[in-house]
Amino acid sequence: MDITIHSSFLPHTDPDASLAFFRDTLGFEVRLDVGYGGMRWITVGPPGQPDTNIVLHPPTATPGLTDDEQRTILELMAKGSYFGVNLATKDLDGTFATLEGSGAEVVQEPTDQPYGVRDCAFRDPAGNMIRLQELR
Repeated sequence: MDITIHSSFLPHTDPDASLAFFRDTLGFEVRLDVGYGGMRWITVGPPGQPDTNIVLHPPTATPGLTDDEQRTILELMAKGSYFGVNLATKDLDGTFATLEGSGAEVVQEPTDQPYGVRDCAFRDPAGNMIRLQELR
């Protein structure tokens, strides 16, 4: 079998803020920006990796969600415990400094983890946990 990861999904609460974060702060390319019924799905990805995408989506657009389920999703997002993604960079300290300087919400400064990676963590505008690992 030959399987790759094509798209991962992260919810957004403000499509413009999420777009600015992923495009302007992280430097991702915008691959698709689709609106429907007052909602937006924005596909972004790292330059040079056209087959790797993150779809920023309205979290409560799933058909059949009850009001209670929608409320729970938004509460979990506000805590930063609903969704997340792990990214990687060759220059963790430099990337961290750029992100910190942009005003991104820092959760953890660069740290050598006991399981063998060096990483840091921050949140995107929707509260999603973004972990950034150093490539070795």
